[in-house]
Amino acid sequence: MTGRSFRVRFYDTEVYEGKRGTTYTVRWSVNGKRWGETYKTSPLADSFRATLLVAANNGEPFDMETGKPVSHAVPAAETTWYEFALDYVDMKWPRISANNRKNTAKTLTKVTIALLRNEPKQFKPVEVRRALREYAFNKLRRDEAPPQVRTVLSWVQRNSLPMSVWEDTKHVDRVMLALSTLLDGKRAAGSSVNRERRILNVVIKYAIRQKILKINPLPKGKDENAPPKVSQAIDKRSLLSPAQTARFLAWIAARPRTGYRLHAFFATLYYAGLRPEEAVALRVAAATLPESGWGELLVHTTEPEVGSAWTDDGAVHETRDLKGRADGDTRPVPVHPALAAILRDLIKRDGLGPGDLLFPGEKGGLLSGSVFRRIWRKARKEVLTLYEFESPLGRRVYDLRDTCLTTWLNNQIPPAQVAEWAGNSVPVLLATYARCINGQLPDLQKRIEGPQQLPTVGLGPASPTDGPESSAAGS
Repeated sequence: MTGRSFRVRFYDTEVYEGKRGTTYTVRWSVNGKRWGETYKTSPLADSFRATLLVAANNGEPFDMETGKPVSHAVPAAETTWYEFALDYVDMKWPRISANNRKNTAKTLTKVTIALLRNEPKQFKPVEVRRALREYAFNKLRRDEAPPQVRTVLSWVQRNSLPMSVWEDTKHVDRVMLALSTLLDGKRAAGSSVNRERRILNVVIKYAIRQKILKINPLPKGKDENAPPKVSQAIDKRSLLSPAQTARFLAWIAARPRTGYRLHAFFATLYYAGLRPEEAVALRVAAATLPESGWGELLVHTTEPEVGSAWTDDGAVHETRDLKGRADGDTRPVPVHPALAAILRDLIKRDGLGPGDLLFPGEKGGLLSGSVFRRIWRKARKEVLTLYEFESPLGRRVYDLRDTCLTTWLNNQIPPAQVAEWAGNSVPVLLATYARCINGQLPDLQKRIEGPQQLPTVGLGPASPTDGPESSAAGS
């Protein structure tokens, strides 16, 4: 709750006679802070003043944030941002993915710190952030917070500003600045800022539905804290050539113990264009691998790695349906003959059954993202030249998928078919990969070379057959 006081003093109503008419301002103070409310007529001003007097005479405390009796407080004045944020997390928790839970906690942490009445000088900034992000805004861990964390959260609760501060552009600007700034004061990446702004916008809309706020106070146009424009298109420099990919896969296959398995994992991304979290979830039964020719993968599950703190069962990975698809939907993906041979060899070597994971971790569970990212970073360092290593070339494991989809498009596979195999919509596919499509330019240039060629004309008077305008004039 906000601060309250019984120290209330009333002053004479101020009358102002201006060119546009007379106004009447009721004046009073709460705990030494002066307040005023202006009306166009004397009866309205007298009525409001009488209401305040009755509340004071009845021993009712006045709110120091609004200056009005607590009985007059609107929900926004009665509810602090911190209390509302906790309520929002509890409402949203069962409806969103583990990764969304984590991103929501990060966003609410930044906003909560920006909406504190005082700076937490008795705590280190990292302690406040950790208490909010990992405990307060994590419904599963909130009740497990250790004593020192509870102390921090108790202070935050006492110092959180009321929801009514969203009506003040000063506080809105402070929140927007917090979302667009890193801890070291540098500007945050545009994609991160856009994501956090989207999350905050959903939070504010919930406050409006709960009748805590009346309007959305977030800036609608481009403001001074707006993030830089983020391009959907991938960087063409990140794509791998077949020769570079072959060197990567050969180096990885030569690693001891699990190199052959990771080789098959990365080959699946390159040949089939799967997302890493989709490949991690693949089981033997999902693969149709004939002895010769093309095979097929039936993708139906994804296992994104989000951390055990954010999943309901405490697992590091969260089992989910395919991205952008209906629950239970599947996606067939063609298997190149070379990949079919690699996967057949893997299944035989590991003695895998239909229900087994194609790419298990070293201890038998799901393959960890930290494992395959680490081996990929080592491969980049060993395989690429210094110039290539310092460039965006193959910097992310995801670049294997991008290379695959670009190869399909460059070899004139219809975008609708590529989108179906990749699990994207056609607009997203084209917006992401259009800049990387090449090899078709000579044919396209040839198509327009003749139609755009201008005829040879003399410098004399125009003849009736020189152009459509002349023909029209002659008729």
